[in-house]
Amino acid sequence: MRQLLRTNVMRLARAFALVALAWTAATTSGCATLRPIPGTKIADTPLNREILTRVEEYRTALEQRDAGKLMTLASPQYYEDAGTTTGSDDYGFPGLKRILEQRLSALRWLRYLIKYRDIRTDGTHAYVDLKYDISYQLMTELGERWERKQSEKRIELIREDNRWMFLSGM
Repeated sequence: MRQLLRTNVMRLARAFALVALAWTAATTSGCATLRPIPGTKIADTPLNREILTRVEEYRTALEQRDAGKLMTLASPQYYEDAGTTTGSDDYGFPGLKRILEQRLSALRWLRYLIKYRDIRTDGTHAYVDLKYDISYQLMTELGERWERKQSEKRIELIREDNRWMFLSGM
């Protein structure tokens, strides 16, 4: 009986030791996850906050229809292929100003909401995956027209002169 009791106590002690070891490993290893940035599932790190702050500057400048501010956020290397197979609608930094001025001058009102999905960084490049919901009022030859678009896209940024600049996706 005494032997049986000693064996059970030893098994129980080993089980507690294994649980304690597993708990210590889980809480001290890299498996611990960071809190997400509120409203997202993106880890709350200084780098991710810096990138999202830059994208929010873009969102705000777009809502304010401020082409000048938007141009200060774009890298001189900016290039947009518009996601099409033809090159006829592609443009770089010089064309960005023309595109922004044309499109923003036709707008009377704009609301641009963003839901951030993911951020990946690779050295000097950052990729922000997002879902957007944009509503706007246009002036056309036929009068005012309201539109709403929802879609997903990726914005690419590059680190230049110690700040994040848009490389594509504006």
